[in-house]
Amino acid sequence: MKKVFFIAGLIALSVSSLFAQETESKASYPGEFKIITVVESIVPMGMGRSRIIDSQTEVDASLFATDRTDGKKSDQNEISRKDIKIDELEETKLLNFFSATGINFQNIASNDAMISSKINSMIAQGWKLTYVTSGVESNSGTEDGQGIFITRLFFSR
Repeated sequence: MKKVFFIAGLIALSVSSLFAQETESKASYPGEFKIITVVESIVPMGMGRSRIIDSQTEVDASLFATDRTDGKKSDQNEISRKDIKIDELEETKLLNFFSATGINFQNIASNDAMISSKINSMIAQGWKLTYVTSGVESNSGTEDGQGIFITRLFFSR
């Protein structure tokens, strides 16, 4: 009798494990993604443009993709860049990292508050922050007066 209960227990455990894996795999693939881009200028004295960019347009990327047949022939020239550009986006103004005297920590704290507000707004709309990536672009020459710090926030739901 103990063997019957033991085998029944193993079967029940195996079945519940399968259901848990199926539920977990469904939960790991969200229905949609949204990317918010934060561009922060490192140009001093307010000369740069820092923004939070939120696209308000849904795009089907397959309409702008082409296939290469032999690795060299491409129909990309048939796709116009102006057709790819979207017109509907939300821009939230941010402050530049530098002022006339150097790094401006008040500007950085202000930007942090604005970015946090955007993230909290997205969460309130049912989005989940799933991934963050960032990078810096600067020419780094002796008279380097230009550059950006860019962060992409990936949301899913």
